[in-house]
Amino acid sequence: MSTLARARCRAKAHPLAMDAVLATAVLVCMVAGSFVEPRHRDSVNWVLRTPDPLSLILMTLGAAALVFRRRAPMAVLALTGTLSVIESVTGDPRAPVAMSAVIALYTVASTTDRPTTWRVGLLTMTVLTGAAMAAGPLPWYAQENLGIFAWTGIGATAGDAVRSRRAFVQAIRERAEKAERTREEEARRRVAEERLRIARDLHDVVAHHIALVNVQAGVAAHVMDKRPDQAKEALGHVREASRSALNELRATVGLLRQSGDPEAPTEPAPGLDRLDELTGTFRSAGLHIEVARADQGTSLPAAVDLAAYRIIQEALTNVQKHAGPQAKAEVSVVRVGPNIEITVLDDGSGEHETQDGGGHGLLGMRERVTALRGTLTTGPRYGGGFRVHAILPVKNRTPTGEDPA
Repeated sequence: MSTLARARCRAKAHPLAMDAVLATAVLVCMVAGSFVEPRHRDSVNWVLRTPDPLSLILMTLGAAALVFRRRAPMAVLALTGTLSVIESVTGDPRAPVAMSAVIALYTVASTTDRPTTWRVGLLTMTVLTGAAMAAGPLPWYAQENLGIFAWTGIGATAGDAVRSRRAFVQAIRERAEKAERTREEEARRRVAEERLRIARDLHDVVAHHIALVNVQAGVAAHVMDKRPDQAKEALGHVREASRSALNELRATVGLLRQSGDPEAPTEPAPGLDRLDELTGTFRSAGLHIEVARADQGTSLPAAVDLAAYRIIQEALTNVQKHAGPQAKAEVSVVRVGPNIEITVLDDGSGEHETQDGGGHGLLGMRERVTALRGTLTTGPRYGGGFRVHAILPVKNRTPTGEDPA
């Protein structure tokens, strides 16, 4: 930190002490100036003189008042201005008591607004200069009288300039702080959105594969003693499901890596092109699934393709967990105008999860569809079973105009 910066810090920490130092300096200058009298004849000469006791008293009172200039600037200006008027009228030769009034006027101008500075400045200049010209011992056109007018104007102008600079610096600082807060809020918002997206993907992956592992493990435990070949096949499905879960978890969690970290995921996100593979894993777990597609030739944006895959995955996972062992599922993917419609039906008798019941599957599906400006309808079917119907726009539009993928 520089010497000037340290001095400013000390001045802000001890304002009364700094004002006392300033008052002492002003008193020394006024007393020194009162011992010198300029004489203007053929040349400029300086003559030593002895100031009057009254002038010394007025200078001391004016300097002492400056100690309190920050606490009561208007009162200090009124007091120093009164002392200056008294000196201008009675002093002969005159002492520079007006210096304390100039400092007080500077303080008022630097701590108030511009209209107040104009009013107080003009009033001070008029009173001090008018008193010196009208009632003083010197002629009205004397340079000392004009000097009072000039110095009071300089004090008011300098104080106003300092106040304007402080306001400008404060405005810049406030804008910088506001911009910093905005950046931090935007960063927090993006982090929250990214966490939500990753949590949703993790839920979809884990719920799907763990449900399959649970079913196949139950089958293996049931037939282990009587049909070891079937148990071995079920354990093979468990191994495949767990491997797929690990691969998808690695790809999802890999998104959290930094750009320079090794082993960044390069596998593309799943889409409807892997629908047969997805339904095959459920069929191997014993779920009867029929698939109907009427979307041939439709090229979907990555976000829509991923959302359609995850919706079908989550819906079939719910069928596997809640619809019962004899349930059948129907999956249809249809292109209807500018949208693609995903429908998953089942004829089970189990109760699917609901948002009020604490499940996250339906909530995750709804968040995906809402992010793409689509619609999602879920609920029980008449006569038994459950229905999931999602309408996704082929040209995905998010509220911010960005691709949520």
